[in-house]
Amino acid sequence: MSKIKNAFENGKAFIAFITCGDPDLKTTATAVRAAVENGADLIELGIPFSDPTAEGPVIQGANLRALKGGVTTDQIFNFVRELRGDTTSPMANVPMVFMTYVNVVFSYGAEKFISTCQEVGIDGLILPDLPFEEKEEFQPLCTKYGVDLISLIAPTSENRIAMIAREAEGFLYIVSSLGVTGTRSEIKTDLSSIMAVVRQNTDIPCAIGFGISTPEQAKKMAELSDGAIVGSAIVKLLEKYGKDAPGYIGEYVKSMKDGM
Repeated sequence: MSKIKNAFENGKAFIAFITCGDPDLKTTATAVRAAVENGADLIELGIPFSDPTAEGPVIQGANLRALKGGVTTDQIFNFVRELRGDTTSPMANVPMVFMTYVNVVFSYGAEKFISTCQEVGIDGLILPDLPFEEKEEFQPLCTKYGVDLISLIAPTSENRIAMIAREAEGFLYIVSSLGVTGTRSEIKTDLSSIMAVVRQNTDIPCAIGFGISTPEQAKKMAELSDGAIVGSAIVKLLEKYGKDAPGYIGEYVKSMKDGM
């Protein structure tokens, strides 16, 4: 049974994205724990890929650093297994999802990948390069193993928003802006119109991501939806502070959660 709904049960959810293996998996584990201890309601773990088309330069850089460091999908599965193994900590129950690309799943073997997600305690899967019309490539396996295949709605989705919303599971990832991930000084998309269509078609929780970096932005996005997703701002801390980043990440997550 997916834990994802738990993230949205106590007010607005703060979702933290962290690239696995940047600068190494030990630091990733410490960063994830710091985020959860300081209020992150759901953790989105990026599995590095050589051509992350949805990512801006910050997360692209993290992908490259992790791959140069030799991180593998098997190592990431083991790392999640160890995080989940501490049954006395919040890590045993916090919802966790993978964000990666179709090629990563195909090259590993789709059934092996998704069944291992279930085994290690991954609750959902986000594949930003998977068109909604092609999700049947993975949906039956995700259903079989109880892993939510999380859909994205972008400003360009237009007349497909209702259809995507009706079939959503886990939570809906609302993309705030055109283009790739990365912090933005302001978000100009008419998100209230998108959310109105979504609300008419599903009661699945919705969280807004892409471009959010300040408590003020997170609060505004949480007022429109059920939560905010932050990635680039956290990854920047890992790039700047390396193995010392988890302490800064904890402070940052607390400020964002408090701001919401």
